[in-house]
Amino acid sequence: MYHHYKGTQLPRSDAIQKLVVERILINPLTDDQRENSKVWELKHSSSCIQIGRLLAIKRGLNVELAEIICALHDVYAIDTGHYVEHAQRGAETAKELLHTTSQFSDQEIKVICDAIQAHSDKHLYSDDPYSELIKDADIFDCSLYEGTKEYYEKHKPIEVLKQYYHRIQKVREELGLPPDTQFTVK
Repeated sequence: MYHHYKGTQLPRSDAIQKLVVERILINPLTDDQRENSKVWELKHSSSCIQIGRLLAIKRGLNVELAEIICALHDVYAIDTGHYVEHAQRGAETAKELLHTTSQFSDQEIKVICDAIQAHSDKHLYSDDPYSELIKDADIFDCSLYEGTKEYYEKHKPIEVLKQYYHRIQKVREELGLPPDTQFTVK
C-alpha cells in the first residue's frame, strides 16, 4: 500500500528510511557545526537509496537490504556531523538501531553492518556484493554534485583517486550512461 511514510506499520525498509530522515531533521547541530549541511544529508541519503535500489535490481540483490544499507551508511555522520571513522562507528550505530527494532535477524544485521563498515574503502574491492553496492551508490551519487572532482583531488592520494574514478566510470557504464570525462586521472 502506498503510504507516504505515514503511520507505524511501515515495511522495514521504509521505517528505517523514515527514521534516518527524522534523525537528520531533529538533530540539534547547526550547519556551522557539521561537515556537511542537513540539506546535503537529506539529499545524499535519499539519492543513495534510489541509486542503491537500481543497482540491487540490476545485480539481482535483495532490494530491501540494499535500501537499508544505503539509508544507514552515513548514520554516524548524520548524528555527529563528522566523518572521521564514520563507517566503523556508523556500523556500530546501525547495529544498535537494527537490534532495537527487533525486526531483523542476526544475519541480516551482519550483512547490513559489514557493508556500512566497508563503504569508505572505495579504493578497495571485495567479494561482498552489498559492500560493493554501497560503495558504488555512494560514490556515484557524490560524483553528480559540482565540486566533487576538486574535493577528491585535494583530499585523496593519486592511487586512491584512480580507484574512485574507476568505480564512478564502472557504475556509469552499468547504468548505461556515457563516461564522465571529468573523472579521469591526467
